[in-house]
Amino acid sequence: MRIILFTGKGGTGKTTLAAATALRAAALGYKTLVLSTDPAHSLGDSLGRPLGPEPQEVAPGLFAQELDIYYSMQKHWSHIRQLLLTVYGWQGVRRVVAEELSALPGMEEASAFLWLEQYYREQAFDTVIIDSAPTGETLTFLTLPQVTEWWLQRTMPLQKAWVRSFGSAVRMFTGVPLDKGYEEMESLFDKLSVIQQVFTNPEVTSMRLVLNPERMVIQEARRAYTALQLYGYHTDAALVNRVFPQEAGKGFLAGYLDAQQGYLQEIEESFAPLPILRAPHLGEEVFGLERLERVAEALYGTQDPVAVLHWGKTFELVESPPGYLLRLALPLAAPEDLRQVTHTQDALLLQVLSRRRHVVLPRFLAYYTLEHYALDAGTLELRFAPRKP
Repeated sequence: MRIILFTGKGGTGKTTLAAATALRAAALGYKTLVLSTDPAHSLGDSLGRPLGPEPQEVAPGLFAQELDIYYSMQKHWSHIRQLLLTVYGWQGVRRVVAEELSALPGMEEASAFLWLEQYYREQAFDTVIIDSAPTGETLTFLTLPQVTEWWLQRTMPLQKAWVRSFGSAVRMFTGVPLDKGYEEMESLFDKLSVIQQVFTNPEVTSMRLVLNPERMVIQEARRAYTALQLYGYHTDAALVNRVFPQEAGKGFLAGYLDAQQGYLQEIEESFAPLPILRAPHLGEEVFGLERLERVAEALYGTQDPVAVLHWGKTFELVESPPGYLLRLALPLAAPEDLRQVTHTQDALLLQVLSRRRHVVLPRFLAYYTLEHYALDAGTLELRFAPRKP
């Protein structure tokens, strides 16, 4: 099963491109699910039909689902919810507040992981396309398994041995599902661990960045790209949405189109060697299957949207005491082509021949100094040492 997750700044058109990709995949014969994990669901609007918390077929071979946190909790971890309500009650929390607190931070994202674990275990679909929340929430979603385990273990500070010994008796006499809740929680951790491994397997899962040719959007996409690679998530393409055609460059749009050309070049330079796919602005709102098909055709042409569009790491940061070693892919570049390497706070500015590339670095590297760099066989290695007081 292939999993493709679309992420990017809010308003860039992630839902449209995710739905268009899913529609093209289904047309090619893949049994496909497009799944929205964004609390502000718009997938149903994009597809032109109402959706529910379970998959439903919206076109031949294409299924769609909008997650509902309370439905998912009832389906996947009802005993944990009852246990939380009981523990909060013991701590003096009013019932109405306890009901709200039982939907722990991150449970919406965790419920998405549980659905994905089920689909992966059952191999229910050939392809799952994820229409995720905006970038920041997506990064939270991807780091969720560790966070959820930490949170739940501190929310329910009960000893497992005690629960195993007396939990069933407590349930029998009080109705409090201590043992069942802990069994469900342990199962939850196991499932989250499995799907975390699936998400970091590049043969199964790919991230696709969605952006527009606009300054702030590009900057956020750079940060997201760096973070995804830092955490070990494989990105196989950048998708530029709502690109105006050059023939629209008359009147008040002329200045915008001039700027757009510069931003498109900047995107090519910033995200190389990732493939850059473009979806044109259709001049109208994109909803309904017919318009989504037009977007998919422009985006992928004859390419298979389910295929891994790019292999190999373009960014790798490893510990190299007393500092860190950063490796960047600069394919086809020779050492004499490297004209500039400048480190400023959390950014790196590179110039290869006449082309410049802006690389967003992890913020903690602001406490380190670029000590040495060398370009060999298409890989630029940079050594960072602790900044001297």
